[in-house]
Amino acid sequence: MNKILDPIKNIFKIKELKRKILFTLLIFLVFRIFAHIPVPGVDTKALKNFFAQSQFLGLLDIFSGGTLANFSIMALGLNPYINASIIFQLLTMIFPKLEEISKEGEAGKQRINQYIRFVTLPLAALQSLGMYALFKNQGIIGGLSPLSLLALVLTMVGGTLLLVWLGELISEYGMGNGTSLIIFAGIVGRMPISLGQTLMTTGSQSIFNILIFLILAIIVIMATVVIDEATRKITIQYAKRIRGGKMYGGQATHLPLRINQAGVIPIIFSVSIVLLPGILGRFLEQVPNPLIFSFAQGIGNLFNPNGFFYNATYFILIIGFTYFYTAVTFNPQKIAGEIQKHGGFIPGIRPGTPTAKFLNYILVRITLVGAIFLGVIALLPSLARVATGVTTMMLGGTGILIVVSVVLETVKQLESMLIMREYEGFLK
Repeated sequence: MNKILDPIKNIFKIKELKRKILFTLLIFLVFRIFAHIPVPGVDTKALKNFFAQSQFLGLLDIFSGGTLANFSIMALGLNPYINASIIFQLLTMIFPKLEEISKEGEAGKQRINQYIRFVTLPLAALQSLGMYALFKNQGIIGGLSPLSLLALVLTMVGGTLLLVWLGELISEYGMGNGTSLIIFAGIVGRMPISLGQTLMTTGSQSIFNILIFLILAIIVIMATVVIDEATRKITIQYAKRIRGGKMYGGQATHLPLRINQAGVIPIIFSVSIVLLPGILGRFLEQVPNPLIFSFAQGIGNLFNPNGFFYNATYFILIIGFTYFYTAVTFNPQKIAGEIQKHGGFIPGIRPGTPTAKFLNYILVRITLVGAIFLGVIALLPSLARVATGVTTMMLGGTGILIVVSVVLETVKQLESMLIMREYEGFLK
């Protein structure tokens, strides 16, 4: 027990770490206060029912930190900022100029972040208008005058920029990655509410199902930790070189290839595509033509979120996007060139093209494990509903994946800072 409590005690003994943790908690408090300030003129009861029927909006609510379901002034959350970040991450791989800027150290990183903020503005405005149109068609919000609509858009855009600013404050003065921690705080903040709703609706007769649900959640957390930390280590040997009478190199190191290189991004891309036919079907059902109406109903039935075809398509898309995103972010040819440039080689593999082929061979196989894992995580809400019968507290695999990843990242940062303090104390 002392081994667990001692690091926690040591954290609060260090003034700098204590200040960072308290500052992060203060930002969490500010975020949760703003998350409960609603936009006026919204039928909150109809809004909650609408979110309960839409998996896509439920996923967006996760990344908004729970503010979208309340339609607060931060309803868009960090979604526009995350979308802009993904866009620039892909553009950096395509355009050499952006890649050069990203390699300019801290100055290049700040320039890229500035571009991301510029793109966040129009994306937030477009998403505000789209959200208003969607809620207006569902009768959740009434018609607004042009001036009121402009005020609504500016309020939602301002809420997103405020949230981005709070995340950057955490990154600079707090502990961990601010964007990830804001999402983490939103997911964790909704858990007591979901648990309370589950206990009120199910009663004592479903306590056994809730226990099954909690056991499944623990298993998922353990599996997420294992997969998130799992790597395939490729041995890299560096040749010995003699310069000026001194010998350099000759040591061996490892190139770690993560099983889950893509994170949750394939889930985001896949759910956006697989829900498009259902949204299109709902739109076509309003057309008075009987033939089009029948076609729309067929699409709606085929892509029912509880149906086999929908879930199978969703699973296949996740596997495909996992391979696509991994191929974009990890270039075996480039890595092989860097290894050869620094005089390294993989034992038994020739430098250059053979090394690139070997890395690609390994990457294709370990990515399959990560892709299947992401697919199972994404389908967990449907599987949990069937296994437990609990519908009010969904086993959000994507949310669990985010929470576990953020906790692991933050703990590693804390450990590194503690180790650094120990070395400083030793040197003194």
